[in-house]
Amino acid sequence: MSAYKGLRIADFSQGVAGPMAAMLLGDFEAEVVKIEPPGGDRAKDRPGYQAFNRNKQVVTLDLETADGLAAARKLLAGADVAIFDLAPGRLEALGLDGATLTAAHPGLIHAWMPPYGTSGPWSQLSPHHSLLAGLTGTAFRQGAYADQPVHLVLPVLWYGQAVMGAAAIGSALYERTRSGLGQALTVSGLHGASEVSGPMRLLEQPPLPRGIPPGANPRYRLYQCLDGEWFFLGTLFTNFYRKAFEVLGLEDAFEALELDQLAARDLLVEMFATRTRDEWLEALQANDVPCAAVGSREAWFAGAVVGEAGLRKVLLHPTLGEVAIPEPPAKFSATPPSIRTLPTPTKTLPAWEPRSLTPAKPSTAAPLAGLKVVNLGTVIAGAYAGTILGNLGADVAKVEPREADPFRSDGPGFLTYNRGVRGLGLDLKQPAGRELFHDLARTADVVIDNYRLGVRKRLGIDYAALKAVNPRLISCSINAYGETGARAALPGFDPLLQAEGGMMAGQGGADDPILYTIAVNDVATAGVVAASVIAALNARERTGEGQEILTSLLAQSLLFQIGEMVDYAGRPANDPGGLDCIGVGALHRYYACADGWIGLVCDTDAQAAALGRVLGVDLPSEALIQPRDGDLASRLAASLATRPRAATLEALLAAGVAAAPVLRGAEALESEWLWENGCLEAWEHPRLGPAIGVRGFADFSRTPGGFCGPTPDLGQDSVELLTDWGIAPERIEALLASGAVFVSDGQGGIA
Repeated sequence: MSAYKGLRIADFSQGVAGPMAAMLLGDFEAEVVKIEPPGGDRAKDRPGYQAFNRNKQVVTLDLETADGLAAARKLLAGADVAIFDLAPGRLEALGLDGATLTAAHPGLIHAWMPPYGTSGPWSQLSPHHSLLAGLTGTAFRQGAYADQPVHLVLPVLWYGQAVMGAAAIGSALYERTRSGLGQALTVSGLHGASEVSGPMRLLEQPPLPRGIPPGANPRYRLYQCLDGEWFFLGTLFTNFYRKAFEVLGLEDAFEALELDQLAARDLLVEMFATRTRDEWLEALQANDVPCAAVGSREAWFAGAVVGEAGLRKVLLHPTLGEVAIPEPPAKFSATPPSIRTLPTPTKTLPAWEPRSLTPAKPSTAAPLAGLKVVNLGTVIAGAYAGTILGNLGADVAKVEPREADPFRSDGPGFLTYNRGVRGLGLDLKQPAGRELFHDLARTADVVIDNYRLGVRKRLGIDYAALKAVNPRLISCSINAYGETGARAALPGFDPLLQAEGGMMAGQGGADDPILYTIAVNDVATAGVVAASVIAALNARERTGEGQEILTSLLAQSLLFQIGEMVDYAGRPANDPGGLDCIGVGALHRYYACADGWIGLVCDTDAQAAALGRVLGVDLPSEALIQPRDGDLASRLAASLATRPRAATLEALLAAGVAAAPVLRGAEALESEWLWENGCLEAWEHPRLGPAIGVRGFADFSRTPGGFCGPTPDLGQDSVELLTDWGIAPERIEALLASGAVFVSDGQGGIA
């Protein structure tokens, strides 16, 4: 039995985020019925449709008619979950909003997943990822050579919204097992942006400088070799960086060049250009230096690494023939997900009878309140998973040794990925430390780690050992390349999977490959871990047993370009990238006004004509397919360059053209619209001062979550947490005296 077997989901959403959230639940054997309007999903002709709507029955209903609306309401009366993505006001007009439906059906989980926000003018825009990226500061976050926004060819914010949607729905279902009540929840495009790009600023520190397409740090950068091929050097940590210098025969220069990044970059660029890529990769990998060749997503998906990991599934479509899609992104030892069918059209709705409810026990506690999570995860993927679970209400212990999480700093990245958890200083190499860890696991619900293959067993904390002390425990382990195959034991970092998985080549297009400034695979993994843990918690409610979950950066290199990975004969081409990519066409790109940038998108000839009238530009025939840097784009750019942004946007919106401001990072943190939509909040770090960051990853009508505190210093909460988790005071004193447990000195160090 899988985690959501027997669950009934009515999916009224279209495009990417809502359908993908339902996909992630449907993989666990939920019964998903997708309700499409006459004419079908707006993305029905895109390859990703086959993945986002796998394991679903697809039926057509016209909600603009009385009969269609009545049929939808009858279906909803027997549903456990309903997913919608209409713009603000539309659900209320149809009587399908969360307040109305949960009042009529108290057990229903009503999930609203609008593409932007929940209020304000920009929330009414037609769905376009480029506009969302502009509104949230994401387009200006991407590394570029020019001072301009960058169009991301992957809809990463919507992919993040999808994973957060699955996590939030799973959390509400888990809470329903306690209260017997459903509720309305919202996971908007802004929640997706919060999880993926996480805007954050310490007000007393200057913002970080913007990166460049190959990467700004010489130890973590793209390099071109003698044969013109590219690879990524992923030596984020000093021990790996030193090994790279040893391979290059530059060990004597390491100390000086480590302090001079520009000199190191210039020298490494020159050195790596002297031999072919294969020669360098062989030499570096033989010395355990993390690095990876830049390749295409097509070769990656069809290749041996993905095949050995069991992450490619081929199904037969009646007209498309063989369709290859990525497998579910996590493996479960007891209640595994699976792909059973491609989208299956049907003409009849299922006859779902209303559920019989357990007696209601009203609660306002956060969805995961009462759960205890021991998080050994470091850097981004493992650590951030705990933060997401903490935001949903779990009590999360961030366990660190004296050497600390190697990513630990006072910078915005670490603070974002570790906010709202509690810091526990623990030395697992000491017998007393391991004994304490087992005692914590005995009463915990979840343990997370991202150790390299074999480390858990050496420390005596592998799943078999943990299951022996707590059969109800859920253990989730992350590595780079999965648990099988020749790569399984190798170290790995996000950009290595960006390189091999085709993200860099896809963003670069016909130009040089480009590093995504957002750690795409890391944040994707964090979200998948959170959603997977929540699925396992729901499974435990049925079986009474815990289980092991395994996932990898490799799996997320497929998931966060799943729509672009789907493969079949004659599939439409993916959107082209390019150096400092500004859009996909003249009428779908970013433009500079006199006082700032805007994004605009025209989907129809009528919208194109309206754009021409507003700007006084004659548009050629077939304007919708004109290139992003051709004559039409040049004329539009010239017209917009002298116009004020606010007045131009007002005129374009009034004419029916989808357009929005493209905000720089500082602008985004001050955006009235983002604050109005509850995307941001002010908080304070007790040592570092006031900050602005994201507020959360989902909103719940009855059981709101939120961050329980700031990012902890190393070992900051050791005594308080151990006391709360039932460890006797005298034992805590002995652990502190032995050094197996340690505490913060309040200044960022250890007492």
